[in-house]
Amino acid sequence: MESIEQIELFQGRAPEERRPTARGPTSAEGAGRGPDAPLASRLRPRDFDAFVGQREVVATLRALAESGHLPSIVLWGPPGSGKTTLAAIVAAATGSRLVALSAVTAGVADLRRVVTQAREARRGGLRTVLFIDELHRFNRAQQDAILPHVEDGTLTLIGATTENPSFEVISPLLSRSRIFRLEPLSRDDLETLVRRGLDELGTSIEEDALEALLRGARGDARVALNALESASALGEGGITLDAVRQALQEPHLLYDRVGDMHYDLASALIKSVRGSDPDAAVYWLARMLEAGEEPDFVARRLVILAAEDVGLADPAALPVAVAAQQAAHFVGMPEALFPLTEAAIYLARAPKSNSTLRAYHAAREAIRETGNLPVPLHLRNAVTALGRELGYGREYRYPHDDPEGRVEQPYLPEGLEGRRFYEPGPRDRPTAG
Repeated sequence: MESIEQIELFQGRAPEERRPTARGPTSAEGAGRGPDAPLASRLRPRDFDAFVGQREVVATLRALAESGHLPSIVLWGPPGSGKTTLAAIVAAATGSRLVALSAVTAGVADLRRVVTQAREARRGGLRTVLFIDELHRFNRAQQDAILPHVEDGTLTLIGATTENPSFEVISPLLSRSRIFRLEPLSRDDLETLVRRGLDELGTSIEEDALEALLRGARGDARVALNALESASALGEGGITLDAVRQALQEPHLLYDRVGDMHYDLASALIKSVRGSDPDAAVYWLARMLEAGEEPDFVARRLVILAAEDVGLADPAALPVAVAAQQAAHFVGMPEALFPLTEAAIYLARAPKSNSTLRAYHAAREAIRETGNLPVPLHLRNAVTALGRELGYGREYRYPHDDPEGRVEQPYLPEGLEGRRFYEPGPRDRPTAG
């Protein structure tokens, strides 16, 4: 993304002229739109009518802008889905002054400066919209610094984030904001933008090249337009498939090892193995590894799956998963993909049982119901004279003294005698003997 500071920073009319409008004249109007600017900047829409995609979100934002009541907003979505552009359009449509900061580089001192300027503008009847890109990168203290000025109306916040705001934005700020979820652009929306780009560049594109470009962009408008511009510069005449492939190079896989995508892909891997789909299991495993996930994290999930979801239906699954974890840790990437893939396929194909999980949950519920029941005397360890005097271990019967190796005696505390926690699943393998 080009620097947000290059977008219109002051988009308001003078107070006596201010009214909802698609474009507020400013001294910075047209910044970033010159002939030498990137194609994505030159095509940046200035009003809701020109914006492509996110139809439901756009309709709501338009209604809010037209009503004159603009709450603080958090735009949550993947790169290239229009968060920055929508912030500029909303500010312009409400005749507001737009100030933009990047959470990567801005600090509390920058926020104080913005607040001081916003107070001055407010005395002149001009509202200030503070756009913070990558809001999730602000720590709690920085977010706390914004809160009182949002509460008293000095600032209207528009935050942009690729991460789930429920986890990354403090609750007081979140409760005073409306959350809008943006999705990757559809194929048709991307094609609309690409065709606008072709008109701007004055060139054409071969049909197979267009399909490759739309597929490679993965719903990201910025990737599509940047690749289109690069492909156009690679040769004379129309854009070819080879030019698009060179422009796209290695496709970028959206991923964040501590964010939503991390947990979404892990969840997909887990559910695919649990659902006995080896093809989906390998796909999600590869998605994680190719995006840079730590193989140790993947291995841990497979070990957990072996015990939780395969369990006693195939007791060999746990040694397979543990061996894969040890092998992956020993050899590292890229060779770690071999034991991890083997384990994922094995676990997906294995019969499934969650009887161990159900047994533990049942035991936990009994503990919550009955509390700290005393250990029966015969099960206590008689290591001291006082313990022996109190009867610790006195009536305990040693199972190995029995020809069958089994002794029927109480093992549960008083009050839980005969309670069943483990119920064999229909696919549990019987133990030896």
